[in-house]
Amino acid sequence: MNKALPPLNCRYLPIIALLFCASMACADEPLDEIVVSATRLETTVRDAARAVSVVDKERIQNGTQQLGLDEALAGVPGLYMQNRYNFAQDLRISLRGFGARSSFGVRGIKIVVDGIPETLPDGQAQVDSIDLGSAQRIEVLRGPASSLYGNASGGVIAIESELGEGEPFVEGSVGTGELGFRSIGLKTGGQLGTADYLLNVSHLEFDGWREHSEARGSILNAKVGIPVNDDRLTVAFNVSDQPVSNDPGGINAAQAASAPRTARDVNLQYDAGEALDQQRLGFVFARDRDAGSLTLRNYYTWRDFAGKLPFNGGGIVEFDRFVYGAGALYRLGDVLPANWELAFGIDLDRQDDDRRRFNNENGTYGDLSLEQQEEVASNAVFAQAQYLLNERWSFSAGLRFDEVRFDVRDRFLSDGDDSGEVTFDQLSPSFGINAKLGRHILFANWSSGFETPTTTELANPDASGGFNASLKPQRANNFELGFKTGNDKVFFEVAAFLIKLKDELVPFELPAFPGRTFFVNAGRSDRTGLETAVSWEHESGFSVDASYTWSDFTYDAFVDENGNDFAGKRLPGLPEHFAYVGLNYRSDAGTTVSLDTSYSGDLYADNANGTKVDDYTVANLRLYREITMDRWRVRPHIGINNLFDERYNSNIRINAFGGRYFEPAPDRNVYLGVVVGFEPGN
Repeated sequence: MNKALPPLNCRYLPIIALLFCASMACADEPLDEIVVSATRLETTVRDAARAVSVVDKERIQNGTQQLGLDEALAGVPGLYMQNRYNFAQDLRISLRGFGARSSFGVRGIKIVVDGIPETLPDGQAQVDSIDLGSAQRIEVLRGPASSLYGNASGGVIAIESELGEGEPFVEGSVGTGELGFRSIGLKTGGQLGTADYLLNVSHLEFDGWREHSEARGSILNAKVGIPVNDDRLTVAFNVSDQPVSNDPGGINAAQAASAPRTARDVNLQYDAGEALDQQRLGFVFARDRDAGSLTLRNYYTWRDFAGKLPFNGGGIVEFDRFVYGAGALYRLGDVLPANWELAFGIDLDRQDDDRRRFNNENGTYGDLSLEQQEEVASNAVFAQAQYLLNERWSFSAGLRFDEVRFDVRDRFLSDGDDSGEVTFDQLSPSFGINAKLGRHILFANWSSGFETPTTTELANPDASGGFNASLKPQRANNFELGFKTGNDKVFFEVAAFLIKLKDELVPFELPAFPGRTFFVNAGRSDRTGLETAVSWEHESGFSVDASYTWSDFTYDAFVDENGNDFAGKRLPGLPEHFAYVGLNYRSDAGTTVSLDTSYSGDLYADNANGTKVDDYTVANLRLYREITMDRWRVRPHIGINNLFDERYNSNIRINAFGGRYFEPAPDRNVYLGVVVGFEPGN
């Protein structure tokens, strides 16, 4: 199928002009040598033959509500996010289209926190335990990364927590605002002898804009770095407790227009929502020698979950989950020629879910309808290499083999024994070229990726137990061409990609189970896109961050279970155009003003492209000031979300039955807060 070039629409001209001018403004100075570890070779942004974005602590923490990752990552090209205000459904994160289908959790993107995978062995991740109040840095590796991390077709989001690397400090924070927003936090860190530590405790309450959208939750995040002779052991501990996360549900177009703040009636009837608590303990051991460096990881996660869906039969879900794993990564050092880099390793991860379903009797527990033990075992070996031909040219390659086994043991036998097992395996290669042309960088890469169905997505459409054995993993071949240039004031990048997918996993609903999602494989689909981004700083304190993404994602061949042919239709839930402009000013007195504007083009809500969702533009304003008084630091802040009171949807439920696609977003709302820090000294 021939792909059209992105149309020249006047609304995009200011962004395109800004990006063009930035690329012309770059002086003959080197790019900032920002080291990224998501590539597993600890290369720099300059040397990576991939599209990589890095977000720092100031963007993550200062002046934000910290409701979700989208506040910090809104400017990353290719990364489209929805659903900030529905805590029961989780943030919907899509990277180059991967993850857009998810009705619960994050799919197609590998989430890593402090070197420990937040993504489960079955490929699903939740972001409800991520503590943005102690996040130091976020790396986003855009594009299929299965040769690096396995079951991750879309890319990688790697989050690194702070460590107390200086004098001990204590920091308290409090926030309040409209929509029942209230937050409180306490953070402390520093060095204790030769060890360093950080502990952050936070509590959030949010009543929400729509009816039945309340959320309550607390997070404790701790990290300790301990020297062990010449080596280092990092211990990370995280506790999340979210007793209330209500789900107002999707509503139809008429209800969204006339009564956008109302919840879906059956969501109220069945008390839709969830409650959870989770504990995660992780260990990362690092040894660095001239001959090479060794990194070992080991982690354990316990998660108890209870959720209510808006229907009777099996409408209450519970599971007790235990996840554990280990891995090793070895990077060769002086034993290799200076122009070679080689890393190899192994990942072993296990998931054990004790899952139960009960009938939902108008929000109360009814009879048991399903009980089964679900086990997932993921085993992988991988290698990454880089060869520097000369000062200009370098080549990289990767290879990984994954085996993912799903095993279900049926313990509810009154309707028959649905026990079974299914195994998927995949070999994922990648190859990249990087060319340094003075201050400019050209890169190209090819990689293959795969994505298995999760235990939830393997659910049988006939609502019996066991797994849907007809589902296959989706597979992707990614071709990417990019350009980077910049200096200490300007950075510019552009990347074009083509992704060919086979057996794409597509969601649908059944009339008998509204609100529950099942999956089917599409035949083939194509994704073509262009991502651009620029950042510019002026000595006056003024800076600009901007990005623009064009994408053409279509089904090449797809006939659904009802015989409907969707060939040539656009993938639902994703706009063809989206863009971001951030204008920032920091005065010498320490006052910072930020105006973030995001544009989302129109998109379709269903496979048939029968319902189009209008485009929208949303602006958010943040203002904060850093005040230092001896050993005290005070940072008051105020923010306005949806500054111009735009009417839009914070989430679109793809292929929802009955046209219930829409989750309206709040109107203009204000929040404020203050952070107070103290360094007691010696």
